[in-house]
Amino acid sequence: KRSGRSFGGHSEQENTLNQLLVEMDGFNTTTNVVVLAATNRVDILDKALLRPGRFDRQIFVPAPDIKGRASIFKVHLKPLKTNLEKLDLARKMAALTPGFTGADIANVCNEAALIAARDNNQFIEMKHFEQAIERVVAGMEKKTQVLQPD
Repeated sequence: KRSGRSFGGHSEQENTLNQLLVEMDGFNTTTNVVVLAATNRVDILDKALLRPGRFDRQIFVPAPDIKGRASIFKVHLKPLKTNLEKLDLARKMAALTPGFTGADIANVCNEAALIAARDNNQFIEMKHFEQAIERVVAGMEKKTQVLQPD
């Protein structure tokens, strides 16, 4: 969304948006140009991008189902060192992560590897994956902001 101000970290974003709008205004029906765009945050898109005539169609791609998540886990588990059987692990992880996107799944696998490394483990164990899921869902644990009774 445009702020009306061009200072701070948003000026580059606004310049990019403005240039995109200028370029799209130059297209007509005889130029045979197809513009494909994707976002997972349609709620923060500038309304100028969504005005009639800019994009003819909006296609919603939902988060993957359990089979899709298992397939994505297979890809991201492949390079990881674990004693667990990866096909079973992919299925189990898919069942534990409803609503997760491909990016979420990649984050879970990366976090599990980092947690295992911090624990000085040679292999990633199930507990590391479970902790990684919690971390991706809830964010990083902040030990300095723990609520304590008065």
